[in-house]
This record gives sequence, C-alpha cells and structure tokens, in this order.
Amino acid sequence: MNYSLEMTKELKKPIAKTTQILIALYCGSRSGTNQVYQEKAIALATDIAQEGFGLVYGGASIGLMGQVADTVIQHGGEVVGVIPEFMLDYEIAHHHLTELHIVKTMHERKAIMAERASAFIALPGGLGTFEEILEVATWGQLNQHQKPMMLYNVNGFYDALIQQLDHAVTEGFLPPQHRAKLIVCHSSEEILSALTSLNSPKHVVI
Repeated sequence: MNYSLEMTKELKKPIAKTTQILIALYCGSRSGTNQVYQEKAIALATDIAQEGFGLVYGGASIGLMGQVADTVIQHGGEVVGVIPEFMLDYEIAHHHLTELHIVKTMHERKAIMAERASAFIALPGGLGTFEEILEVATWGQLNQHQKPMMLYNVNGFYDALIQQLDHAVTEGFLPPQHRAKLIVCHSSEEILSALTSLNSPKHVVI
C-alpha cells in the first residue's frame, strides 16, 4: 500500500491517491467500556472493505478509529486519514494509510473528509463524533450535499440522541423531512444495504 504523508496548506485540495468510493466513519479515539463497540466497529469495517469501499476517517491509530482503519487495510481497502497538527501529540497518527493528511484546523479536517466521502456513518463516540455527524446533517439540511448519513446504534448507544432529534421535530424546531435524512441502523447489514441502494454523489459543496 502506498503511504502518503502530506501537510495540507490553507485548505489546498489534496491529490487523491485512492480509487475506491470512500465511506466516512466518525468514531471515538477511545474504544469504550463494552467490548461490543469494538466488535461491531471491526465487523462493519470488514464489511465495508469486502464490499469494495474504502475509508476516510480522523487519522488516529488508537481507539475505534485505529481499529476500523487497521481492519479496512487488512482486508485490502484504501484508507485516508485526516488529522489536525495540534492533535498529533495525543491522538497518535496512523502511519500505514493510503493517504495521511495533516491539516492546521478541525475545520480543514472536516471539509476534506466531507469532500472525499460518499456517505457518513457515526459509530459510538464522544463529543467529537456527535459534533461531526450533526454538522454534516446540518449541511444536508442546508442542501449542501445529498449523501447518505447514518447513526450506527450499537447497543442502544444513540437511543437518547434519537429521542432528542424526534423531540425537536415534535416541538417544531426540526422539519421531519430533514430528521428523516439521518438514518438509524442497528446492524452492518442495514448500513451496507443503505450504501448500495442509495444514490450518493461523490462530491459535496461546503
């Protein structure tokens, strides 16, 4: 696998070295306290690679992030990592990827991931994971992209968030058609079905 380390300057568009359609996985730099989160993350990454998709993610070698990257690589998939320079000291960049882009800011990280991805999936994670999937859902609401967006509700992890989103609809703050764009999946089979059946453009305008 050809490894590329690149410092991206002023949101300069990186030169793509990948040939596969990339799926963005938002997930934690920790693995969680329940083994099921690791098991399901690895199983999903395996399915993604075996279906011929590649991965774009946050670039770390630790937690669920590192595990999904390692898994896709082990199954012959291409992996693009994007990590801000200031996070290198504590997230530990993965140095065996198809492409690794070191950027200046979180904004650059998210913009590159959004541009390269053809779909977005949130695995269990913390504040960063919540923020990433909700921001890309906001962009979808504002018609900046029409790519599939999914919550992988492993072990009921996202039950409370789903309830809050539905409450926002009930209270008149979130139009139901925009709530419906954030698909809730309970298995990798549901996710793969969505990826293979939905029309997902390869580019996003942000």
